[in-house]
Amino acid sequence: MKLIKLILYFLLLPATIFPGSGPGDKSIKNFPRPRIKFNPKYYICYQASETMKIDGQIDEAAWQLVDWTENFVDIEGELKPSPKFRTRAKMLWDLQYLYFAAELEEPDIWAKLTKRDTVVYYDNDFEVFIDPDGDTHEYYEFEMNAFGTEWDLFLVKPYRDGGPAINSWDIQGLKTAVHVNGTINQPGDKDKSWTLEIAIPWEVLKECAHKPSPPNNGDQWRINFSRVEWQVEVKNGKYKKSINPETGNHFPENNWVWSPQGLINMHYPEMWGFVQFSDKIAGTTGEVFIDNPGEKIKWVLRQIYYGQKNHQLKFGTFSDNLHQLGFESDEITKKIQIKYTWNRFEALWQESGKRWFINDLGRTWKEAVGPH
Repeated sequence: MKLIKLILYFLLLPATIFPGSGPGDKSIKNFPRPRIKFNPKYYICYQASETMKIDGQIDEAAWQLVDWTENFVDIEGELKPSPKFRTRAKMLWDLQYLYFAAELEEPDIWAKLTKRDTVVYYDNDFEVFIDPDGDTHEYYEFEMNAFGTEWDLFLVKPYRDGGPAINSWDIQGLKTAVHVNGTINQPGDKDKSWTLEIAIPWEVLKECAHKPSPPNNGDQWRINFSRVEWQVEVKNGKYKKSINPETGNHFPENNWVWSPQGLINMHYPEMWGFVQFSDKIAGTTGEVFIDNPGEKIKWVLRQIYYGQKNHQLKFGTFSDNLHQLGFESDEITKKIQIKYTWNRFEALWQESGKRWFINDLGRTWKEAVGPH
């Protein structure tokens, strides 16, 4: 089998095909990993054709010239049923801002939180995640509810790798707005939807982008969206979260997303969608999304990361034995080198004058191979 076919083999199978091996304690849980194939959504983000007014209504001509994303799906993808209500988003950019718009169908619009930087997903909310350089570290998260209450935070690295989340970080110059197509916190009527607009300054995004900001034509960033939806009922004329009588607790929230994660965790940036930026004005021409072959290599390296984390859980150390980590193909293993100690590792794939890396903290990066 040719090497490219072997890489495609890894792409088309869920990451759960890479179990830990050996006689370790079987009571130890496996390291969580996506249970769907690697197939992130993609979107072409064009330049706005006009100055955008942020009022939540998505009625500017520029918005009409760009497509909606696909309707959101469950965070676990095809493993779960489709969402009850439609959610979709749009993107634009200009030299000052990156713009997002979203439409959330909702027959019962409610919110409670009004203080900035509270945990907004305790209400129904809309969330944006941005990892400019796609290394899964130093990424941005933003959430808002139907009141327009904002929560912005910066992740040094995912929670699985030790975080932390910097809650005190604020998006200076942020613009947001919500428009409610119905009535908020008024049971008894049927609402239609709430829509929102967000404008994030490039001046903020460039702080940890490690890429041009605004992007160059053709640049790709990793971005995803999430909608949190709680099951509610009406008690004493007010919306209350429904209680599961079997547990005495609230029913778990639904998580509906643009690009599915394959597990209930948004903080797996390797599963987020690809947004490709175009310097063309929206509506003037169509662009084609360009697959980056390096992303396929990064996904193979990601299987090493999952396998190493699993091995550490079971045996207390990392390994340089790729067969122990779940790799069966000798052609794949010939391309990979691993250096490790009991608590650190670094894996390398070298090909075509480039080297791709992943380490025990889950960060990926690429280096050019210099002349000898």
